[in-house]
This record gives sequence, structure tokens and C-alpha cells, in this order.
Amino acid sequence: MARKKAYNEDVVVEKAMNLFWKNGYETTSMQMLEKEMGINKFSIYSSFGNKKGLFIESLKSYNKKVNSIFEELKNSKNGVEDIKTFFYNSIKICNLEGNQKGCLVTNTFNEFSDKNDEIINEQMKSFMTNLKEIFIEKLSQNSDKDKETILKQVNYLLLAKHGLSAASRVNSDKEIEDYIEMIFKNL
Repeated sequence: MARKKAYNEDVVVEKAMNLFWKNGYETTSMQMLEKEMGINKFSIYSSFGNKKGLFIESLKSYNKKVNSIFEELKNSKNGVEDIKTFFYNSIKICNLEGNQKGCLVTNTFNEFSDKNDEIINEQMKSFMTNLKEIFIEKLSQNSDKDKETILKQVNYLLLAKHGLSAASRVNSDKEIEDYIEMIFKNL
């Protein structure tokens, strides 16, 4: 008969997610994970298969964490202004106690950009495709733009979002606010 786990998987995944968010995948060691999560390697391997399996679960946990701002963006009806609010909200989520600066997805993109890891790349592609589709929908609410212009602006916004994530790790709140305001002034 299988032994009952002495830990809550959601809680330990959250702890691992924060460690990966802070340090990245490669820098986070199994020893660091054991210490942070409060469980041993055997339990990590038993529940998640390996470090990569735990990382995938961490990405899923992160996506759940930011899902509320995605849902707000999807359900709002103010076009470009909704995207601007999304940018501000994505910074607010990183400033909540216990959260790290920047964006785990952007950090992961940067870390895995030159690696041929199908599972991680699929997670990243799914996140970005979803965001791109929402941006297209919001920009399309302004009917005077042609499809080509909308796609260029979506690419601009995606790059700006990555830049915002990186900047939020080191720049002041005022600098971040100015950056967001200039993004949308130029849109």
C-alpha cells in the first residue's frame, strides 16, 4: 500500500516555484529545493519524477497565479487601455509579498532560449500564444487599424512586456511607470 504524503503538494510546488523564479532552473540545485520545500530528494523524485518535472509543475503554478490578470484582460472591453492595465497589474503581482521581481515566464524564456527542450518550449509557446491572441483581440477593437499594423503592434507589446519584466527586477517604481506610459504613448 502506498504511503500517505506528509506534505501538501501545492505548498511545496509554490515554494519550488519561488526558488526557480528567484534563481532560475539551472542555478537551483536539488539541495536548495530540499531545503526550501522541506522534503527530501526521494519525495521530490517520487512526486515529480525529477527536477524538470518539478519545474514544469512550478510553471503551471505560476500560470495559475497570474491567471487572474489574464482573465481580467480577456473579459474587459476597453481595448488598448486594457492592455495597459495588464502591464501595470503584471508589475503589481511581482511586488506582492513572497513573489519575486520580474516574470518567471520571461526568465524561463531567457534561460531556455538556446536549449532544445520540447516540454519547456511548449509551456512557453502556450503562454505567449495566449497572450498574443488576447493582444490581437484588444487591438482589433480599434477598427481603424489594418491587420498588418495590429500584428506589428502586438509584436511591439510582447517585446515591451519582456523588457518590462526584466526592468522590474532592477528599476524603480517611477522608472517602471514612465516606461509603461511611454509604451502606450507610442502605440
